Amino acid sequence: MSKSPLSKRSDSNLLDAFWKEHVDRWVLPNGLTLIVKSDRSAALASVQIWVKTGSIHEGDLLGAGLSHYLEHMLFKGTEKRAGREISATVQAHGGYINAYTTFDRTVYYIDLPSEHVEVAVDVLADAVFRSTLPAEEVEREKNVILREIDMGRDDPDQRLGETLFETAFKVHPYRLPIIGHREIFSGVGRDELVSYYKNRYVPNNAVVVVVGDVDPLAVRTMVENHLGTLPRGRLAPVQVPDESRALAPREDHRYEGVELTRAGLAWQIPGLTHEDAPGLELLAMVLGAGDSSLFWREIREKARLVHSIDATSWNPGTAGLFYVSFTCESGKRDEATRAVERTLAGAVRSGFAPSQIKKAIRQLTVGEINTRKTMSGQASRLGAAEVVVGDLYFTRTYFERIRRVTSADLVRLIRTYLVAQTRTAVSISPLAEAPARTGTAPMRPVTKGFEEITLPNGARLLLQPDSRIPNLHLRMAFLGGPALETAGRRGASALFATLLTKDTRRRSAAAVAQRIEEVGGAFGSFSGNNALGLSLEVLPTDAIRAIELLGDAVLTPVFNPQTFETERAAQLADLQQDADDVVTYGRKLLRRRFFGDHPLAMDSHGDPAGLSALKPADLKELHRRVVVARNTVLAVAGDFSPKDLVPRLKRLLNKLPRTAPPPAPPLFSGPPEALEAVELQPREQAVVFQGFPGPGAIDTDLYVADVADELFSGMASRLFERVREQKGLAYFVRSSRVIGLRGGLFYFYAGTAPAHVDEVLSEIHAEIGRVAAGNVEPAELKRCQVRLKAGKRQSMQTNASRAMQAALNALYGLPVNDWKDFDQRIDAVTIDDLARFARSYLRPEKRVQLVVRPA
Repeated sequence: MSKSPLSKRSDSNLLDAFWKEHVDRWVLPNGLTLIVKSDRSAALASVQIWVKTGSIHEGDLLGAGLSHYLEHMLFKGTEKRAGREISATVQAHGGYINAYTTFDRTVYYIDLPSEHVEVAVDVLADAVFRSTLPAEEVEREKNVILREIDMGRDDPDQRLGETLFETAFKVHPYRLPIIGHREIFSGVGRDELVSYYKNRYVPNNAVVVVVGDVDPLAVRTMVENHLGTLPRGRLAPVQVPDESRALAPREDHRYEGVELTRAGLAWQIPGLTHEDAPGLELLAMVLGAGDSSLFWREIREKARLVHSIDATSWNPGTAGLFYVSFTCESGKRDEATRAVERTLAGAVRSGFAPSQIKKAIRQLTVGEINTRKTMSGQASRLGAAEVVVGDLYFTRTYFERIRRVTSADLVRLIRTYLVAQTRTAVSISPLAEAPARTGTAPMRPVTKGFEEITLPNGARLLLQPDSRIPNLHLRMAFLGGPALETAGRRGASALFATLLTKDTRRRSAAAVAQRIEEVGGAFGSFSGNNALGLSLEVLPTDAIRAIELLGDAVLTPVFNPQTFETERAAQLADLQQDADDVVTYGRKLLRRRFFGDHPLAMDSHGDPAGLSALKPADLKELHRRVVVARNTVLAVAGDFSPKDLVPRLKRLLNKLPRTAPPPAPPLFSGPPEALEAVELQPREQAVVFQGFPGPGAIDTDLYVADVADELFSGMASRLFERVREQKGLAYFVRSSRVIGLRGGLFYFYAGTAPAHVDEVLSEIHAEIGRVAAGNVEPAELKRCQVRLKAGKRQSMQTNASRAMQAALNALYGLPVNDWKDFDQRIDAVTIDDLARFARSYLRPEKRVQLVVRPA
């Protein structure tokens, strides 16, 4: 039998194409390294400066968080730019600017349209190497970071991560939080910050990476002009102590005010350049990547001891951790830990099947391809290769070594590294579980739109072939969500969508996971305010397999009672985790108070009471109502031949029932009256919310709301500038939205100290008044419009995002290729439109205010 044209390319051939891509690398006379890769697939570029300094390089001030402190400070003003001018300049050119700090590096980057790449080079060169660190800003930003530290203390996942590192490492600086310890950070003065900046921020300790629609020689000239005159600096080596191998198990189990147990098991492993690193990453994939992984199958699906479990090989430097993390009900932590040990012992006895290794290699291959989807992703990959490893072509040799890994190699790695004597175990569990004696621890741009085909039964097929990268995405969407759920049984939408990816008449849930993951594919679900559905992403050679799985999922699902109970428990656990995060908790509470009896009062994940009341029969009924031809859109984007694929896709869609689609969701015009509420929670910080009526997805004011949301958010917004930068009142402040089909919620929120709640609310009120009075400056409006248009361009880079947008447009009755008119509609928004929006929607008599503050 001859092979389908869809199945001719091998994994190695797919990656070989990437290895052959040309990358330019230069070292300037002052020691600055420049890496440029030209990619003509979209008129975009990513400009990044990687400074080879992080929290492990802070010398006598280890634990002070100097690197992170500088990351905040370098946007506060330079020799030629005021602080606000930096973000304003970037946004005025359609760019997005940000930075992050890790243990061993600090990265500053701007993503923007490629015609403005020199603006990015100029701004980053200025900010990174010529900042003035104004004294008043140093003090103000210190208060902001102190609130950030306090917010981290309110996040149990972050607390668990810090507990893990301080337990697993006793000598290496990995034991210290990147942000620093509060007590040490509080004592840092400007002189110490300036000294660290001058010593570490020198050109011979930095790498510039540029990827995009650029001419490499022209970029080199830009970099030489803006950075080439910087003097080479003295760069004393920083001695980072090695961590000795643990001689005995280490544990730290904490009991706090959480609802769900979070636990981690970790073992010390060597760094990324060690010969065992590829095998350890492959082992992590086999054990804990995806629903068909060994841990997931044995410990979640069979033993039903955990809600989630995964494994990670983390080793960016000379040392690292092999980390297994899981969430479970209180009281099951020890049993789940023993299950991990039994599973590892069983793997040592029986080894690993060739299919498991092949699947993991495919998953890693797909992951490598996915890094190439955006300019920013490509630049990050190159920066990591140069800075972390010191070899631009390391990934190629890394994958060559991965392909040589055998079952015997994986067994050897378990025996060598994952041994009980060197294991670190940490957890955070509910207070009720604390032992009595224990106290509580504190190419070309994609311009061609989707072709739309309406089948005789009313189902719609959207097609956008794009062969730039070997990736194929299928997105099937249905109108649905909270509006179709029964009162008292909320959360059905998310659970229904999840179960569609599980058992079918042909395969069990485990077999479905195996079928997609053995080829490195991804099979997921989504559910939102107005729609739900499925997504499959595969290599082009696996298109037929993806269509087969999609057809089984929507045509012959089996709502297996055991899988139903497992996934419902996992969704309930997610709700418990949400309750542990103060911002998410407050956002959900605001939503309930604002929407009242309207279905949008809850998101598609529902509430514990509603989820607990659900039965498999409820999901079967939802399937009968939702999965009908006239309520179905299938969008396909990526590397495929319509001639080969369309007949198969039509055969699938033609099997859908012709019954009537579900009714449209009810209109929401706003809350009946204003409301102010206070919620007391055991937290260290306060979060304030103000909610107002907002337009829906099909309302004419949606684009005005887009601009208003941008105006009130971001580092260049007047609200952020005044509340955080000038007054230092809040760590974050911005607006956001809940968008229904017909009506929604436009809200503001901010994280602040309890003593500053009233002042922050007054500032939000004043900013609404300024916009309502028509006092937005033309430059402000222009910056928002440029940023939104560039953001839309950025969002259209991946097949997944394009397919999702096209599918939702079709479901909502909007033009499928509505994105083509986005720039024109955003540019049509005026200052008067924003004033009208503020006066019409952001009215005090329709405001619902919520303050979540410490008890």
